[in-house]
Amino acid sequence: MKKKNIFIYLMASSLLLSGAVMTSCESMIEEKPFDFIVPEDVEDSDNGADMWVTGVYNTLHEAMFRYGSFPRPLDYDCDYISGAVWQFSQFGSGNFQGGDGQADVLWTGMYSLINRANIAVSEINKMQNVSEEFKKNALGECYFLKAWAYFYLVRAYGAIPIYSVSVNESGQYTNNPRIPIAQVYTETIIPLLKDAKDMIYKNTDNGFKPGRVCAATAAGLLAKVYATIGSASMSTGEQITVKTGAPFVMQNVNGTMTKVYTEPVPTTFSKDQVAGYESFSSQEYYRLAYEVAGDVIGGEYGTHKLEDYDLIWSPSGKTCSEHLFGLQTKSGDELYGTLFSSHYCGRLNAAGNIDNSLTVGCRKHWYLLFEEKDYRVDKGVLHCWIRQNSDTSWGGGSYYPNFGKWQRMVEAKEPPFDNPKVTSGWRCDEAGSEQFFAFTTKYSQQIADQTQPRTDANYPFLRYADVVLIFAEAANELNGPTKESVDALNDVRTRSNATGKELANFTDKTRLRSAILEERAMELALEGDRRWDLIRWGIYLQAMNALGGMDEANNVKQRSSKHLLFPIPTLEILTNQGINENNPGWD
Repeated sequence: MKKKNIFIYLMASSLLLSGAVMTSCESMIEEKPFDFIVPEDVEDSDNGADMWVTGVYNTLHEAMFRYGSFPRPLDYDCDYISGAVWQFSQFGSGNFQGGDGQADVLWTGMYSLINRANIAVSEINKMQNVSEEFKKNALGECYFLKAWAYFYLVRAYGAIPIYSVSVNESGQYTNNPRIPIAQVYTETIIPLLKDAKDMIYKNTDNGFKPGRVCAATAAGLLAKVYATIGSASMSTGEQITVKTGAPFVMQNVNGTMTKVYTEPVPTTFSKDQVAGYESFSSQEYYRLAYEVAGDVIGGEYGTHKLEDYDLIWSPSGKTCSEHLFGLQTKSGDELYGTLFSSHYCGRLNAAGNIDNSLTVGCRKHWYLLFEEKDYRVDKGVLHCWIRQNSDTSWGGGSYYPNFGKWQRMVEAKEPPFDNPKVTSGWRCDEAGSEQFFAFTTKYSQQIADQTQPRTDANYPFLRYADVVLIFAEAANELNGPTKESVDALNDVRTRSNATGKELANFTDKTRLRSAILEERAMELALEGDRRWDLIRWGIYLQAMNALGGMDEANNVKQRSSKHLLFPIPTLEILTNQGINENNPGWD
């Protein structure tokens, strides 16, 4: 097969994806598949325009989450997340070109979404019988989704090709060169989001549908883009502190060499200016981040707030005002049900025991960032469970962690450790077992039926809490520690029952910067942010290598400069004549 024909075949395949209509929060997904190449059943109406847009949303399922590829490229490669070696064996251990293709799906999935959005824009613009406001909103959603995809791509791959129209419309299949990072931001991502934030419905508008993006979503992402540029372009040498270190030491315990876990140590890193961001002014982009995030918080783009902790991770809270953008799912559905929840939450059998997976969690160093009373570990971590076979074989149960109040509760057999099914006691990790981590309950609390292989766990792409922390970060970078910046930080903390920080304790910008980055690691854990935060702050290599090469489950954490960017998929190199070499280190 000739090079051009291979590319045409791949692009055509990406378009042969069925669509679905998202409606209300009570019935988010209504199955109405249709062919996006010859959509003969799409009428020239508001409903027809909406079908095109929801087809773009559908790409999140079909091209990214359906087969379990996502959110691996978002979550696995960072310092605070670990789990079973077999789960992390390739991508999560630094082999971004492994045979499982976990890095490649970020490229192919996001470009599929961009192409679908371009087709939708073209078709919607042809429609004559769509009301003006509905048409503006539909186009705005497409602009946002394109910008969101490009934002992931430019952070993951650096310079990237840009497609302003679909490949069908352009006729350009085989010669699409990479555009420099600065241009991707200034000529594509930022203009798209500026337009989208003023086109999409606010969540207070009658036309807004819960579960869809709203004006604050676009404005919030724009603030995040500005903050990313602000931190990435900041000069080399600026400092930031991370609590880290080797996860364990080997000690002789009763005659046996045993892994003994360590506590994280505050370690100050000097940041590197991120390649490709040198032409930007850090202060200017932080000023823009501060203004836009402030507008979102001030209500210019609708009514949003930090919702009660118990609400945001509940079934009824999936479309609350805090969730600005997230994957909308359906329990048991082949297309709209998600697989990642098995790894993050475990799958239950009829007896309520874990009989599948529960293999991805946060490390002890992450857990020790919190106070015990903080809801994000008190309620947000799975503290006891029973694994089928490995626990039931001896009549026991598992718990985490084996210190603090949870250990005391185990010893006193206080609820929930009074489970009558546990007849021989409880066990916790004593030797670095991959079965014991701080497993999140964020997603399990949302799930209607955890016995299903495909669940209705909604993965959040952007939350209002993220925007509040961006505001705190930008305020600090512009003006140093102020009541305004610390108050924003404390808004997120006190929502989760954490003790507020005192302004007097932040004697300089660096200390507050470090506290905000740490809060992001706590608040946004397993939501696809940690790697990108380390990258944009220019401390990814330092933070990863501070672990000493390996985590407690024996996953490889050593990283080199080639890991700063993902490799471009080999098939793209073969089919796109505009790209003749891969990212450094991935040839």
